[in-house]
Amino acid sequence: MSEEKEPKKIIGLMSGTSCDSIDAALCEVYPDLSVKLIKGINHHYPEHIRAKIFSAFRGETTIKELCQLNFALGKCFADAAKILTEEFGKPDFISSHGQTVYHYPYDTKLDNISLKSTLQIGESSVIAKETGCMVISNFREKDIAYGGQGAPLVCFADEKWFKNSLVQNIGGISNVTVISDECETYGFDTGCGNIMIDYCMQKFFGQKFDKEGEVASRGKVCDSWLDCLLQDEYYHIAPPKTTGREYFSNQYIENILKTAPDDRQDIIATLTALTAKTIAQAYERFIPFHYDTVIVGGGGAYNKTMMKFLKNYLPKYVCLKTHEDYGISNNFKEAMAFALLGYCCFYNIPNNLPSCTGAEKRVVLGKITY
Repeated sequence: MSEEKEPKKIIGLMSGTSCDSIDAALCEVYPDLSVKLIKGINHHYPEHIRAKIFSAFRGETTIKELCQLNFALGKCFADAAKILTEEFGKPDFISSHGQTVYHYPYDTKLDNISLKSTLQIGESSVIAKETGCMVISNFREKDIAYGGQGAPLVCFADEKWFKNSLVQNIGGISNVTVISDECETYGFDTGCGNIMIDYCMQKFFGQKFDKEGEVASRGKVCDSWLDCLLQDEYYHIAPPKTTGREYFSNQYIENILKTAPDDRQDIIATLTALTAKTIAQAYERFIPFHYDTVIVGGGGAYNKTMMKFLKNYLPKYVCLKTHEDYGISNNFKEAMAFALLGYCCFYNIPNNLPSCTGAEKRVVLGKITY
């Protein structure tokens, strides 16, 4: 690739743990690694395709079905990108995170061979064919090949865009990036984000999520149940660490519901408090210096009840902001981050942070499909 770096128009594609939509963000990425969002859209999966994804999450798909789903999602991701290309023309290239269907960051061995691994689907060759664009994808694998956990990767963007703050994403999973003059940037998954709330909203109220935290606001936090949930071992493990649906699975949720309060609104309120409390406790346990600002993004930033809980659990002097306060979309921040990661891959710029993922060294993440 050319060494003379130029601004590039890139469509970043992202589908997260909640699997609520494909986020497509047309961005301009500059040589100083700043990113301008031109337009973002939330492209919803076809109903039966989304159901297949959740079957994969539950481990209920056959190898044949997973093979088919990989190509089907490639078409879905391409369709999302094409909405933007039809309005703005083709970008320089597309940068796709894909859809994680399994993430295994544990260094267990089989015949002395590590089984640490990750799988994102959404075939890049299909995206390239359908859009006529070069595609950069598969960002997590190389970090794992170099001993990392393949996550969190958005910390790289956070370090470029923010200064001296904690950058907290609350998606399906919650993760924080710690940016300070006092230490090398690091980050980790603090625990569940919206996964358990969304599951229980669907189970008890027939809704995909708790819009603006309305249901949680009508319930009461069950302190005894909350204290029990806070004992989970994940919250006590020191970073680097990542987690996902593989841990906070449907079975996990059904198990904790056996001791839940009777009132369904109280369940949603308590699970919302759990996300906020585990974030605050993670800061207490794993951030050994003073911080003044927490910047929240992701779907949780729109949950007024969660933001209220978080403010209550954090020290009084902490200023709680959202990405929007810095001109960065709460909704499209992660798609913008993967546009940046794609830009770095194109120009052969190392784009992982070993202090966040645990990798042996800085490497260039991403694979190119022409």
